[in-house]
Amino acid sequence: MKPITPENSRLGFVGVGYMGRPIARRLVESGFKLTAYDRDQWKTEELIRYGGNVAQSVSEVSSGCNVVLSCLPSDQAVVDTYTGPDGVFANAQRGSLAIDLSTVCPETSQQLSRLGLERGVEVLDVTISGSTPAAENGLLTLFGGGDKKCFDAAESIFRVIAHKYFYLGPSGSGATMKLVVNTLLGIGMQAIAEAVALGEKAGLDRNRMLDVLSQTAVVAPAHAGKLQRAMNSDYSPQFPIRLMNKDFGLILNLAAAVGARMPAADAAFEINSRQSDEGAEQDFSAVILQMEKRAHLGSKGNGRT
Repeated sequence: MKPITPENSRLGFVGVGYMGRPIARRLVESGFKLTAYDRDQWKTEELIRYGGNVAQSVSEVSSGCNVVLSCLPSDQAVVDTYTGPDGVFANAQRGSLAIDLSTVCPETSQQLSRLGLERGVEVLDVTISGSTPAAENGLLTLFGGGDKKCFDAAESIFRVIAHKYFYLGPSGSGATMKLVVNTLLGIGMQAIAEAVALGEKAGLDRNRMLDVLSQTAVVAPAHAGKLQRAMNSDYSPQFPIRLMNKDFGLILNLAAAVGARMPAADAAFEINSRQSDEGAEQDFSAVILQMEKRAHLGSKGNGRT
């Protein structure tokens, strides 16, 4: 496959949500010709201001573009987008490339690859690590699976949206790596939430404790910013807790399939689910609130909402 460039490629983008919107915007601003589609059309209209185009259907996107990217919330949404008479595969040009950025189970990525090849379409699973600020600033980390030559050909896209990108192996490898990474992300946030509740119960000043924790070597960079935001009771979604909850389900399903025991992930999933079930659209760091609630800590005066 020839290297993809703004001069020889038209990009399609399906799914302009929390992560898709800033990724698509960066691609448009970097000079790529891009046409976007989302079920909620208002999400795509922002791109018009930056030179992007808006499609009315998935079929319109795939028929007019030689590279289609997707960033969707679930396995079913991915399958529905790519299959069927109005899907990507039925309408794509032979020899085109599909890059699915969604977090899905590896089997879904492998299924897409098989179906794509039947239609003459190469498929990469290139999962993304990072929250919306990282996407806005082109600082994501990418994990790729699929054909290595296709991955290398798409490097010009990856350079625009990420500061690191890794090829992991055949189809499904990118999806698997994302679940490995999000295992650490979710369990790590749960560990922090428990530590915060412990410190508060033992009498430490909440905000001072959060500030100090965020500056220690034991807190990963992905979590440090969450502690700073928690000091201001800011749990607005950068990575929504409902999506972390979905990812925990994928992680535990994969663990069951390969025979890996995940006791810490099981426990973190339970707390994450409980906070997610409360209904508010919050960041996954809101598990701090759930642990404070379980510790019978007050909801006022200590910076909690």
